[in-house]
Amino acid sequence: MATTTSADGTRIAYHEVGEGPAVVIVNGAMSVAADGAGLASALAESGFRAVTWDRRARGDSGDARGSIPEREAEDLGAVIEATGGDAAVLGHSSGAVLALFAASLGVPVSALFLSEPPLRFGVGEPAEDLPERLQALVDEGRSDEAIVTFQLEGIELPREMVDGIRASELFATLVPLAQSTVYDATLVRNVSTPTAGMLSVEQPVTVLRGEQTFPLLIRAADRLAAEIPHAELVVVPESVMHRPDPDATARVVAERLA
Repeated sequence: MATTTSADGTRIAYHEVGEGPAVVIVNGAMSVAADGAGLASALAESGFRAVTWDRRARGDSGDARGSIPEREAEDLGAVIEATGGDAAVLGHSSGAVLALFAASLGVPVSALFLSEPPLRFGVGEPAEDLPERLQALVDEGRSDEAIVTFQLEGIELPREMVDGIRASELFATLVPLAQSTVYDATLVRNVSTPTAGMLSVEQPVTVLRGEQTFPLLIRAADRLAAEIPHAELVVVPESVMHRPDPDATARVVAERLA
């Protein structure tokens, strides 16, 4: 593990594996750098230096409370700077939203690979006050309730699935990430309809999705690819139900960065 410092002084932890051009992986909600290890390994085997990192309020990274999406964009910029100054970026889920948003703000990204970004384009948005309610739960010491609320309202998992997760051993690993759900909810609320800058980025853009995934994500990926003039939509059959297949995803990246 190595660390870098973001613009607001937040410590950001990152890991590198492999040799070659850098590809920075941006994970989605309720995940840490280790969750990208399989994808990083597949990229390394394809000739890249894969970088995974703990987004703020996760894992070994720090946090400046009250952070806004622009701070997370700066975090990505700090990781890119620490690992060579220029990189392709592969973002999954809310990480794809962050990657596109950061590129629109001028973070030095050479190419964008956006896997199933949960963009709603103004349709069926979560309650406007969700981030504030999540923050209140965290501040009250009810991090477990923040996780459940985010799962139910932020990503709209079925109640029976959420109850199953809460009863499993997995839940204990999610509770320490409660503060990060505030940031994910804020990010998606602010740019669930992409800004003009996000739709006019100059970098090559590849939007990825599975054939079998949630209908919201199919609509989002297809529409985003259609609204960015030069974007390419790639359907990855091996990626199922919002889980990017490491080998198939690495193959898409390698073919376009060759």
